[in-house]
Amino acid sequence: MLAGVGYEDGRIVRESEIHELALLAFGSAEVAGKKILVIIPDGTRTAPIGVIFRAICKELSGRAAALDYLVALGTHQPMSEEAIRERVGISPEERRGRYGKIRFFNHAWDDPAALETVGTIPAAEIRDLTGGLFEMEVRVTANAMLSRYDLLIIVGPVFPHEVVGFSGGNKYLFPGVAGEEIIGFFHWLGAVVTNPRIIGNKDTVTRRVVERCARMVRTPKLCFAMVSSHAGLHGLYIDEPEAAWSAAADLSAKLHVVYKGRPYKSVLSCAPRMYDDLWTGGKCMYKLEPVVADGGELIIYAPHITEISYTHGRVLDRVGYHVRDYFLKRWDEFKGFPWGVLAHSTHVKGIGAYDGQVERPRVDVVLATGIPEARCRAVNLGYRDPATIDPKEWRGNQGRLLVEQAGETLYRLKNPPSWQRP
Repeated sequence: MLAGVGYEDGRIVRESEIHELALLAFGSAEVAGKKILVIIPDGTRTAPIGVIFRAICKELSGRAAALDYLVALGTHQPMSEEAIRERVGISPEERRGRYGKIRFFNHAWDDPAALETVGTIPAAEIRDLTGGLFEMEVRVTANAMLSRYDLLIIVGPVFPHEVVGFSGGNKYLFPGVAGEEIIGFFHWLGAVVTNPRIIGNKDTVTRRVVERCARMVRTPKLCFAMVSSHAGLHGLYIDEPEAAWSAAADLSAKLHVVYKGRPYKSVLSCAPRMYDDLWTGGKCMYKLEPVVADGGELIIYAPHITEISYTHGRVLDRVGYHVRDYFLKRWDEFKGFPWGVLAHSTHVKGIGAYDGQVERPRVDVVLATGIPEARCRAVNLGYRDPATIDPKEWRGNQGRLLVEQAGETLYRLKNPPSWQRP
């Protein structure tokens, strides 16, 4: 490990430690005259990005020929100038002055002019990587900026993740700054395997695809992999992406997973405000699906959410939310839709069965949001008026579970059933 610190007991990494680690990483680095691109997450990840931003700028500003920042949106909405300033923790005055030479960019996943092909994974290799689940050639595109710099610095937190097992590391390249084809492919691959069998596991077929794609990016890479919570930063590892991510994932597995002795008939999953639509707020289902009892309900409580997806809402209005087998058994009908949207649909709906006529989800997913009841029903999700819900009623109830800051901590059973095992 080039530089790193992590506290399994949940202690907070001090700001002085962050600067010390950045100095270790960059103090003797040959960066003079080099162009450096820092890749950061958008506002849907909890992490002290501002502190890391200042530490990197302190070490590299004035030494590098260019120091620019690219927001790894995946297919999320672009961030405004104001939102980016808030994300990196600087004032308008600092933006104009101290950090005036730094440029900020949003990733444009749907703009062919902003992308370039970095390679192709042959069908035979896809078959090997996925254990035979898929056998198709996959073209890999990424933001063209990646090849225009001398060093890429990936900055982002690591959490249990429904598609790759644990987020972070090279995932900020794929899908973070990737094109739609590879984004859709590996999200649908994760959906076929299913969320409960992937989330919280380091070695997954989807992570293998991510790492294979990352090797196609020839620009040297460094990674600041963080383990954080709403309380603060608990770990920071700086190294090549694979090593930094691995260390952070190990710590995340200890800090971001809660084990329960039994499932719950009713779970109230409260979405924080950083999730502004169901596309991001769906994480409140992903992280809690394993502890909902068969036939139980999971309520996503988010009165502030008024939209299904600002990017993909129209497609989801047509597709709806369904279990995986609903799509697999009607593949000719749905294969032309964006695969990433289909994956999101199945992740929110959860595990279930479809016999060609009747769909039987394992649990009932209910939206207690600002999305109207008619639209919830139309996309095949339940509805509850959020004004009728008092979260305090879930506290202390043996059959109910209240999670007040849902979306980043994974809940698991101590003795999981077979459908949750890798």
